[in-house]
Amino acid sequence: MSVFGTSRPARSRGKVWAGVAVAATSALLLSACASGETDSGSGDSSGQRDELALTIGTALPQTGNLAFLGPPEEAGVAYATSQINAATADTGLTLDVVYGDSGDTDNKAYETEIPRLLGEDVSAIIGAASSGTSLQFIDQVVGAGVIQFSPANTSDAFTTYDDNGLYFRTAPSDVLQGEVLGNLIAEDGNQTLGLIVLNDSYGTGLAKYITEAFEAAGGEVVAAPTYNTGDTTFDAQVSEVLAADPDAIALVTFDEVSTILPSLFGQFPADKLYFVDGNLKNFADAFPTGSLTGAKGTLPGLTIDSISDFTGELDAFLEEEGTPALEDYSYAAESFDATVLLALASLAANSTDPADIAAKLIEVSGGSGDGEKCSTFAECADIIVGGGTADYDGISGPITFDEVGDPTEASIGIYQYGDDNNYAAYEG
Repeated sequence: MSVFGTSRPARSRGKVWAGVAVAATSALLLSACASGETDSGSGDSSGQRDELALTIGTALPQTGNLAFLGPPEEAGVAYATSQINAATADTGLTLDVVYGDSGDTDNKAYETEIPRLLGEDVSAIIGAASSGTSLQFIDQVVGAGVIQFSPANTSDAFTTYDDNGLYFRTAPSDVLQGEVLGNLIAEDGNQTLGLIVLNDSYGTGLAKYITEAFEAAGGEVVAAPTYNTGDTTFDAQVSEVLAADPDAIALVTFDEVSTILPSLFGQFPADKLYFVDGNLKNFADAFPTGSLTGAKGTLPGLTIDSISDFTGELDAFLEEEGTPALEDYSYAAESFDATVLLALASLAANSTDPADIAAKLIEVSGGSGDGEKCSTFAECADIIVGGGTADYDGISGPITFDEVGDPTEASIGIYQYGDDNNYAAYEG
């Protein structure tokens, strides 16, 4: 159950500096977004405005191997919703959110949750976090004429997916994260690399780009065993990697890393372990003090330190709502931005029809190139209500969607674990 319940009112090389890799990205292949027919509202931000009652759903991981991402993602949605509804008197738009569980490809919670969410007449579904899970229901969502908007999907499969122009994401493709991490591992002086890889579109795709970058930098990948979602023992994979005697090990996993790590402790130096966004989290007292000292990892988005104002505001919001404090903030900003963008696009279209909203998402993200910069929902909404074109620059970055719904500008935060087994922005 969600802690928020249901409410009703051209590839570019990433350069590592100051704990963050920043690059402009471009779609590998571009295809025009399809637009649908207008069913409600005027589809135009000018002239007489309608009262808009927008309903969206979330299919974020309350259970499964990415359940640790559910709380920050849902918190981002809830916080954005509070700001959107605080401005209703000025905009005429209200936002309701129906929270749901994506689960994973093992427990398949999405099989019952997606039909339930679609039955609520939602204009969009935010989720899933896992690329592999999103691929299980994207056809069902876009086939129903509903927008699917992920704050965390990073697989390159979505760049060329036939989604009827209804899929968007605020997280960059793994082309960038893989390149940044592969280069980081090489820059740390490692010449050989072993990987343990989740066998799904996320794991194998990210491992591919890590490998390409590491090998381009002169390194050699000496082992890369895979495992499947639902597996509970990883002795074979750990043994294969250790037998190859690599200088470093990259763990391209989800929360299975919690089971894998104890088999590596004492057999492999912690400061030669590398994490990815699917498993980078604060472990605290889950392991003995110092177990992860020096290990590094990457996470799409600006570093947590650089968005400390946002995380502080989010903490205050959760405290006011009586919601448990967050242990991690991964993809909270991307979820916040996804929610704001959907509301702005609805306002710009003067419609709650998914096709109308999708047709405006590129514009409100700045993809049309002729908007006025703004950084909050209220500021952007004021521009739209006044008849102008808003260009929202979000908490997670400028975003700026291309023709296939991918962000064209992105940052990759680089983190390092301390003695407390928690991570902080890498200062190297």
